[in-house]
Amino acid sequence: MTLWQQLPTDPAFVQDPYPAYAKARALAPVQHWPAYGMTAVFSYKLVMQILKDRRFGREAIEPAEIPPHLAPFYAIEAHSMLELEPPRHTRLRSLVLRAFTSRRIKELAPEIQSICDDLLDKIPQDQPFDLIKHYATPIPVIIICRLLGVPESMSDQLLMWSNDMVAMYQARRDRTIEDRAAQAATDFANFIREFAEEKRKHPANDLITQLLNAEENGNKLSMDELITTCILLLNAGHEATVHTLGNGVKTLIESQTLPSALADQAIDQTVEEILRYDPPLHVFTRYCYEDLNLDGHSFKRGDEIALMLAAANRDGVQWPDPNGFEPSRKIQTNTSFGGGLHFCVGAPLARLELRVALPKLFTRFPQLQITAPPKYADLYHFHGLERLMLTTN
Repeated sequence: MTLWQQLPTDPAFVQDPYPAYAKARALAPVQHWPAYGMTAVFSYKLVMQILKDRRFGREAIEPAEIPPHLAPFYAIEAHSMLELEPPRHTRLRSLVLRAFTSRRIKELAPEIQSICDDLLDKIPQDQPFDLIKHYATPIPVIIICRLLGVPESMSDQLLMWSNDMVAMYQARRDRTIEDRAAQAATDFANFIREFAEEKRKHPANDLITQLLNAEENGNKLSMDELITTCILLLNAGHEATVHTLGNGVKTLIESQTLPSALADQAIDQTVEEILRYDPPLHVFTRYCYEDLNLDGHSFKRGDEIALMLAAANRDGVQWPDPNGFEPSRKIQTNTSFGGGLHFCVGAPLARLELRVALPKLFTRFPQLQITAPPKYADLYHFHGLERLMLTTN
């Protein structure tokens, strides 16, 4: 098998990984990636096949030994539906969807609009401002707080815990990052446990109360499962939306996209093209559960597979002019929210936040300009800007 010798922390790759993806995909759609010790899959066709093929899954056949200092972190992960397969995954996802309904998500639209308006009112118009700090970051955190029923005064603390835990998935992970993630997991879990017990005594119209009450065939979420679900909703929902908003605004400005692309009849396609063109998550993994051959490529039982989501989204076999940003592109399915059993439960909320936040921003400030070279943070396999400095005129 061909070796892909790309270092995920290489500064040039962090700033623009797409040329490296294109070269790799042209050489071979399946390669071994020594940096991660995984088989990397680059083509859209194979990525989508593996996402939907039940012979691949998220649970390792032989779980790795957990070092003592990371026990608190993996105690949370052990109950995450993102890391589980049926039947546990089926049960957890079903219970969560009984609370996290499409109707409840749609009801959030006026709140998202109000949050965007309030944040835009506070943006300085006489000096450059950082879109990530002033707009992209607070929107999803405030929404998750309101959704869960957690006081918004806790948003900064929740954000710190989330950032420390999510750092575990970055290529630059070290012992300091691991210790911070373990402590954040402990503190976050203790907070949710105490808050959920209060909600049990004093129920309200929020997601934690609904999760406490969600039931199927006499089964409810355990407290550990509820804690992990709340943490997952915050971590996954916040990280993706912040990066997509920042990447999307950068792209819209640099491509000089017309305002019509953000109108009601066009915004859905524009959001999907943003997600395809510069997605927030570039790698999602699966384990192979049996020896098999897929589209002429051999996979062995126990192999861990790196599905290169962002590379698949730029595959010229699937997308004409894949490196061009075309808001009017007709997109059936991109890989940015995964696929199959583990398709992101928060995708409808993320899309709603983008459909509201982008038009709000450009309607209020139609002359936005970038004032400093945008710089992507060293977060791989996430992909998002450290900051995006803009002026309103």
